Amino acid sequence: MSVAPTSSCFVALPSATEDAHTIFGKNSARLGNEVQEVIYIPPNSHEPGSKVQCTYITIDQEERTHAVILSKSSWMWGAEMGANEHGVCIGNGAVVTREPAAEAEALLGMDLVRLGLERGTTAKETVDVIVSLLGEYGQGGNYFEGGEMVHLFHSTFLIVDRTEVWVLETVGKYWAAEKITEGMRNICNQLSITTNIDAEHPELRSYAQSKGWWNGEDKFNFSAVFSPPDETLDHRCHGKDILCEQSGNITLQTMIDVLRAKDSMDQESFLITGSMVSVLPQSSNKPCIHFFTATPDPARSIFKPFIFVDDVKPVLKTQCPNFGDEDQAKQQPRFQSRLDSRHELYQAHECARSVMENGEGSGQKLWQAILGLEIQGLKAMQDILKNDVPINPLEIADLFYDCVDTEIKFYK
Repeated sequence: MSVAPTSSCFVALPSATEDAHTIFGKNSARLGNEVQEVIYIPPNSHEPGSKVQCTYITIDQEERTHAVILSKSSWMWGAEMGANEHGVCIGNGAVVTREPAAEAEALLGMDLVRLGLERGTTAKETVDVIVSLLGEYGQGGNYFEGGEMVHLFHSTFLIVDRTEVWVLETVGKYWAAEKITEGMRNICNQLSITTNIDAEHPELRSYAQSKGWWNGEDKFNFSAVFSPPDETLDHRCHGKDILCEQSGNITLQTMIDVLRAKDSMDQESFLITGSMVSVLPQSSNKPCIHFFTATPDPARSIFKPFIFVDDVKPVLKTQCPNFGDEDQAKQQPRFQSRLDSRHELYQAHECARSVMENGEGSGQKLWQAILGLEIQGLKAMQDILKNDVPINPLEIADLFYDCVDTEIKFYK
């Protein structure tokens, strides 16, 4: 059985944060040789009857898709995490359940993240989008690149907007969802929904009963019914205790610190290949601000801001090369070779990271210089959130581009 990576994902709702914003954060744990890119996709209109090629399968396209920014592994179509122009954020996690995950190629959990962001305008609408696609196309296929072995998982999602949060957890085509309106919540690499179920697959309980996993009389506990019998259901996720201790005073910096904490990054076979934090004000008059590293190891990477406006300047330096039909994920059999998918920021950071990790004078000096860039960016974004004056889109369109460009110059 494959071991699910611990991709810690958190949200603190306004009641738990210092400035009454919703704050979302996620570390993406992947195989250490995967490259994660950050890409912006503008809103688009599509001809009726159009199709869209996802990672493994082709599905029907919607006539209109929203603008999205995604942090994704280079080889897949979908994303580990991301946000859309309507203030919806999603983080995905892999889980193992007592129902074997399907090896047959279908939608990946990461495809469902991207499809949900492209099609949903609220957290609840996004839940509806994902479960509809799950019922129509199913989920399945290798979660990681590499032909040595197949890694199969079910999916869990933390779906967030300005005012509410939904946790959506899946077992094949079956699912349960829990609505969260205050405090904080996290998902990790285990099922976490218990008896508080606000929506579910219509045949969820009858299926569990038919498998002998629920007797139909005890109170229905989703994680207890569908988790592997030998799994400890403590639902502990590194960083959760820190956020609980800070409840009522959680800030953007708190969430970044949690993602950088050593316990949040320790993985046996995996590496944090990308990280994301989003601040979602309750007022629609204030912009949602999203921060991405686009590089591995948040303890040696800086968070760079992005705001949705018209005419966002593309950031090619965080985008991996497009190999077209030579892409290993598009060939049969898949993943028989490996191409160099490192983007420009990744390459520059890779060299600097080796210096920073030695912990000596030159490494510490470089890290402090780079961290200074992050501090400047965080302060500027906090000023925007506290200011009632509308932002100037012309000044924001190249925000992420400028931050990436400056970071690369520092490394050089």
